[in-house]
Amino acid sequence: MKLLHIDSSVLGPHSVSRQVSAAIVDRLRQASPSLEIVYRDLTQTPLAHLSGSHLAAAQGAPAPAELGPDLAASAAVLNEFLDADTVVIGAPMYNFTIPSQLKAWIDRILVAGKTFKYGAAGPEGLAGGKRVIVAISRGGYYGAETPYAAGEHLETYLRWVFGFIGITNPEFISADGIQVGPEHREKAIAGALQSATSLRAA
Repeated sequence: MKLLHIDSSVLGPHSVSRQVSAAIVDRLRQASPSLEIVYRDLTQTPLAHLSGSHLAAAQGAPAPAELGPDLAASAAVLNEFLDADTVVIGAPMYNFTIPSQLKAWIDRILVAGKTFKYGAAGPEGLAGGKRVIVAISRGGYYGAETPYAAGEHLETYLRWVFGFIGITNPEFISADGIQVGPEHREKAIAGALQSATSLRAA
């Protein structure tokens, strides 16, 4: 079994999402000691954002030589995702949505013919069968019952993205309200870590 661990917070050791994603991976490693783990830190090895040259190359146009290393990185990222049985992602909310580093990664794994295809009935996901677990951290509270629910474009976006490629039941562990105050932060982290240690093994 293979696990792909992705982190996207720019806060390094001060990151809540990194702390929780690491706890998730530890839980799964303890349950399956032979688990093969691939780790990618999107802030240490950032991917370039898509450009016109990227899209042209994807549609069969000759790629300029300077784009070669980035296309190789795209292929490596896509293969890491395709090879994984389980994907664990650390995803903090920045300005109501995902970090741009994580968006660049998503742009490399949503590939027609690889993770989805268009047919007579519309788009069809090709990546079903993977387990995806996302550790999210949010500074405030964005639940359906809150005044800020309409501003939640982190979990809602990721649910849609993974559903589009056939992963219809992604799991989310949330640490909410971490910027409200020290007590809220401590409680949120403790609750998220407890959820991580209570995850089903497989």
